[in-house]
Amino acid sequence: MEPNQTSPPPTLPTPTTGADDACSADVTDMAVDIVALLVCLCGLAGNGAVLWLLGFRIRRNPITVYILNLAVADFTFLLFMATSSLLYVMENVCSALASLTYARSLFLLSLFSYNMGLYLLTAISIERCVSVLCPLWYRCRRPQRLSAVVCALLWALSVAVIAAVTSLCLSHEHEHCRVALISMYVLNFIVFAPPMVISNVILVIKVLCGSQRRQPGRLYIVIFLTVLFFLIFGVPLSVWNFLQQFGYMLMSSQVVFLLACINSSINPFVYFLVGSCRRQCSLVSFQVAFWRVFEETGVMTSS
Repeated sequence: MEPNQTSPPPTLPTPTTGADDACSADVTDMAVDIVALLVCLCGLAGNGAVLWLLGFRIRRNPITVYILNLAVADFTFLLFMATSSLLYVMENVCSALASLTYARSLFLLSLFSYNMGLYLLTAISIERCVSVLCPLWYRCRRPQRLSAVVCALLWALSVAVIAAVTSLCLSHEHEHCRVALISMYVLNFIVFAPPMVISNVILVIKVLCGSQRRQPGRLYIVIFLTVLFFLIFGVPLSVWNFLQQFGYMLMSSQVVFLLACINSSINPFVYFLVGSCRRQCSLVSFQVAFWRVFEETGVMTSS
């Protein structure tokens, strides 16, 4: 639970509390946490299936490498959020100090996975945009292991960013923690979010308006929906936490974390539904749906 503070607003929010009284749980917050827990469990099952299929059942290609890493990021985020929600729902002992330590740790770990999801979506969007704008280079000159190298660099960046934030925030230096969190969100908003949005806008315009395209392929639909859902469900967490550093509280912490859980849970179902639809929609196996979605990347490059 959050500590009782009367001075500046806490710079490190926790996803496990929204009640003012440290010893009593608000009914609404409890209900939202239960819903979040259920969403996390569904998301863990879905992303677990993605990890199994893309890791062992479907041939690797440049895009599935990114999707596999995105599933890892979403799975770990949901795991931390499920643990956090479960601790809050089951908490019977009023111990604000102990709860604060666990909440801060879980929040920072969830930020690590959350940032990685943003980084990967940006890389996926740029990759597909380049494949459409420069198809000849993409087919013939693209480095074979570029996807793996980019993912490794992004994981290293995410670790470095969260390590810097953790070292400042867990030292209980509120002003330093505030500066670290603001810097992290500025990095997300300025460096990664704009290229992701711009690449998808270019991709949609090129695919829909290009004379050689009859209709957008499944992969383009999947990428567009994944980014769209991230903007709808994932971005509010960044905006909420960024504004909180300046003392603004626009909505409950439970709501933004529930939205973030939905964002990390929805991707496997997007893959399945898009892969299930042909001329007429029909339910197929999870593996067949994934094969339909990601098979088209095999003709884009020999990687």
